[in-house]
Amino acid sequence: MPCIAISVLAGKDSRFPVVFLVLAALFVQPGKISFASEQDPVVYLATTTSTENSGLIEYLLPVLETDTGYFYRVIAVGTGKALQMGRAGDVDILLVHARDSELEFVEEGYGVDRKEVMYNDFVVVGPKEDPARIAGSSRVHDAFEKIGAAAAMFVSRGDHSGTHDKEMEIWKAADREPEGNWYREVGQGMGKTLQIASELGAYTIADRGTWIFTEEKLALKILFQDDERLFNQYSVITINPALHDVNHGGAQAFTRWITSAEGQKRINEYKINEKKLFHANAE
Repeated sequence: MPCIAISVLAGKDSRFPVVFLVLAALFVQPGKISFASEQDPVVYLATTTSTENSGLIEYLLPVLETDTGYFYRVIAVGTGKALQMGRAGDVDILLVHARDSELEFVEEGYGVDRKEVMYNDFVVVGPKEDPARIAGSSRVHDAFEKIGAAAAMFVSRGDHSGTHDKEMEIWKAADREPEGNWYREVGQGMGKTLQIASELGAYTIADRGTWIFTEEKLALKILFQDDERLFNQYSVITINPALHDVNHGGAQAFTRWITSAEGQKRINEYKINEKKLFHANAE
């Protein structure tokens, strides 16, 4: 019998009542890893909108929960917000993609056991007419310089996510401060940002996973890709149990599973229209 995840709207401090725990335990598949603590089977995972918008988390969760016996409550936000939630102890584990911020988070003592899990890359997309003529640019910062010089509409996530951090890094390399009516910060996740860019006929930067998942619905195309600066690494970080009362067992179970041969195989097998969205690379 498969393991069934029960979705709740309460915060991290509100756990399932005992009756739910008893019922949940009945649905754990025989022979699978049982709850490390039957009093605390729920694990709070903060992850990027790109892992949710791409469909990856929804694809992995049923097998993950069956194999570990834990229920994973997913909160999809930008990496900056995920790290903020980790600092506050509002979640048990993170799956994020902003290396420098992650290393700082661990160095400050908020996180432990950081492990690289998978990667893909970023792509620059825009209207098929390509008004700023960025197709054929030699480097991604050259493409951004052309967009700025032409004052062509650009939609930014503007949410301090890993994608937004990458975008700002590229603007800096282009030696251009993005500002003016042509530059729109929307404060949205990746899927919604792509939708807005499509509606406005604008350029934006996106992770390839979310792009593949949504491209057929958008009036946009990839206009620049394959620059080493566009590499996009995802890592998992457990919240330090010495600082906060977290579900450390559930967080460890997540890390063990997603970096295991089974978890890595599942990541590599996830495809849309025969296109691979993520590449597993746990050591």
